[in-house]
Parts: sequence; C-alpha cells; structure tokens
Amino acid sequence: AGDPGATAMMVGRGIRTGYRGRSPPIMPPQSAPLTIDYVLLASPRGFCAGVEMAIKALTWMVRAFEPPVYCYHEIVHNQRVVDRFRARGVVFVDDIAEVPPGSPLMLSAHGSAPEVVAQAEANGGYVVDAVCPLVTKVHHEVRVRAGKGYRIVYVGHEGHEEAVGTMAVAPDAIERVESRDDVDALAETDQPVALLAQTTLSHRDWDDVRDATLERWPDMWVPGRSDLCFATTNRQHALLEIAALCDAIVVVGSANSSNTLALEQLARDAGCERVLRINSATELPDDLSGTVGLTAGASAPEELVQSVIDRLDPTHGVDEIRVTDEDEYFPPPRALRNLINGVSVGLSMAFGGIATEFDDRSVDASEVLVALE
Repeated sequence: AGDPGATAMMVGRGIRTGYRGRSPPIMPPQSAPLTIDYVLLASPRGFCAGVEMAIKALTWMVRAFEPPVYCYHEIVHNQRVVDRFRARGVVFVDDIAEVPPGSPLMLSAHGSAPEVVAQAEANGGYVVDAVCPLVTKVHHEVRVRAGKGYRIVYVGHEGHEEAVGTMAVAPDAIERVESRDDVDALAETDQPVALLAQTTLSHRDWDDVRDATLERWPDMWVPGRSDLCFATTNRQHALLEIAALCDAIVVVGSANSSNTLALEQLARDAGCERVLRINSATELPDDLSGTVGLTAGASAPEELVQSVIDRLDPTHGVDEIRVTDEDEYFPPPRALRNLINGVSVGLSMAFGGIATEFDDRSVDASEVLVALE
C-alpha cells in the first residue's frame, strides 16, 4: 500500500488513498496462499453512528453492573459482536419475561415495540433503550401520521426487529410491503396514504416500491427527509464506486443484517461476477485472484475487515476508495449519561486526578470491542 500521507488520486467520484489499518490484524488460520493483485477498500464501511452508540452503551452496562446484564434482542446484527458480549456475561433474550425482576436491561439498536418498552420499565431494573435515533424518527412519523388518520404503507422486511417494532407503534394503521406485487395487492382506501420505510433498505428496493406506491396514490405523503439511513446510503455508494473495477467483491457481515444483505445484492446488481458475503476471514475461498473489492455492513467491526485484508495479502497493496467522510455522532442514551459521568468522575478523583466528564465521542467502538476481549 502507498504512504497514507501521499497525495490522493481521484477515482470516479471517490478518493483513492493509501491505506493503513488502525488496529493490528487478526491472523486467521494458515491456508493456501491467494494470488490477489489489489484490494479496493470501500469507505465508508462498517460501524455506523447508531451501532457505535449501542456498542459503547452496552459496554458501559457491562462495566457498571455485576453480570448478568440482559439485552432484548441482539444489540446489533453481528455474531462477533454478540459473542464478545456473551463472553462478558450479557444474556440476549427475545422476551422481556425471560429477564429476572430488577435486572439491568438494554433494549437493542433496532427499536422496540411500545409494549415491550413498557414491560421493560415495569420490570423494576435499570433500563437503557439503545434504539438508533433514525429508527426513533420513523416511530415518531408513524405515530403522527396514524394520529392524523393516514393509512401507512411501510416498506420493510418480514420478521426484521426494526420492522416489527415500527409496525407495533400503530398496528391498526400500517401495512408492510416489500415489492411491487405487495403494493398492487393493497386494498383501495379513502384515507390519505403515507409511505415510510425501514432504515436499512437498499435504495433500489426503496425506489421500486416508492414508484409503485406513487402510481397508485400520486398524492401520498412522504417524509421531507428520507427514512433511509445515511450510513446505509453511504456504504452503498462507496460499493458502487469499486464494483466495476473488481474481479470479486467481499462483503463482511452477518446473514441477519439487512444492510449487509443489501450490499451483497447491490454488488450482484452492479454486474460483479463473483460476490461473497462472509462472517470472517476463515470463510474466504482459496481461489480468489485479481482485484478484490472489500466492504462491510454497518454492524461489522473493523477488526474483521483487517483480518480479511491480512488473509487476502494483495501483492500490490490496498487502495481505499472514499466517497465521503462520516462525522455523525449519536450520544449515549439519556439513561446512561449520568451513570457514565458519575463513574468517570469517580475514577479520576480516586486516582488523584481532576474531576472531569467522560468524552464519549473520542472513543471508537471497534477499540472498545477489542478491549472487551
């Protein structure tokens, strides 16, 4: 790879830079050497602001309370992340009834149904809702539109935690669709129609269903700002910058991650002959060659990307193709802020320092995960 301080070169709309990872790579088991010429690394990739917030929040819960700490659903959709928290005493449940009364409990980043939040609060323990603020925005839109008498068409994946939680906000006013056929099957209505979406959809899925819904209800209401997560959009744009230049695309992320699957499908739709979605470097096949594109879903930690780069070991190095810089930051959930500041101030004073509040923004969630291990 080139010197990170070297002059950047434009590639399409992206910026091509030399790349050097921020943390030491994880060495996978030894296997046959690959013959990779280049790795084109999409940027942005990996953790989004909502995932950063949720992982750091659960880490504070682990440090502040004796195990077990409970979490409703997986904190994010990535097996490496979930397993690391399990090793630190976190118990993931799919029903609040599984949580012993009075136990510390976190609600996942995907958002929870109102009755789940109420049940959690009634359980008597310390409850932190780590829902992504972008999901909260959609919940608010559902509540407002339902209150104004709208029929809501919601574009989302069946069974996905975010979709389940969002539809539960106003179940009598909302219908879920995924395709043009679903839109065509909707009953006619005299009510005004509003169109909302799961935040992690691909633009292609969203655009097709939006167009179909507009054909049926040209005057329907849509949010002034898209429900689609900016991080999901950025990762898709970055992938498109490299797809045509690659002999194969590797997408790092879990099979239950909606935005990861959207990246995989987008690479296929872009015409890449070989697309692989993997959980870790150990799943890489031995017959890759040429130029390999690499990206990661919004729940995949950077350490997994590092291990894939190390396994690919490209002869001519790694070029990072950056389409934008992300500087969005979501602060810790309100219920955690006083706890974090109290713990950090107490620790600094105990060791003879000046009482100062903790700067959560300066901490990277990928580094937090490494520290947990």
